[in-house]
Amino acid sequence: MGELEVRGPWVAAAYHRGESADRFTDDGWFRTGDVVRIDARGCIRICDRAKDLVKSGGEWISTVDLENHLMAHDAVEEAAVIAIPDEYWGERPLAAVVLRHGARASSEELREHLSSEFVSWQLPERIEFIEAIPRTATGKFKKTELRERFAQ
Repeated sequence: MGELEVRGPWVAAAYHRGESADRFTDDGWFRTGDVVRIDARGCIRICDRAKDLVKSGGEWISTVDLENHLMAHDAVEEAAVIAIPDEYWGERPLAAVVLRHGARASSEELREHLSSEFVSWQLPERIEFIEAIPRTATGKFKKTELRERFAQ
């Protein structure tokens, strides 16, 4: 995994009034903030946003992959995964989960569901059941609010 950088005639050379100049490298590449994998055929798969990845013990954990697999569980309406501070590992994943109306699931059941695709050190440290995931004006998960709520 690595951060995607792009350059070309359709990529702006700068932001309006020079804002966010640090997003551009000295040789003109734009740092998108997207973390990607490129497969053997050259296909790019966006794994996460750089600001949302969990760095646990020096290893990266994709919050998007965890969220997608959690939401594949029959009882889960939606899920957002964030990094929470950890004294030993640096960061650990926390999953905020909204269950479907009338559905039930335990933290252990959801961890077991995740363990079919993820190794044990990638599993969320905590799973918090909440009524709704906060959203931005455009409908995206507002992970900053979740980070503030669960930082302790």
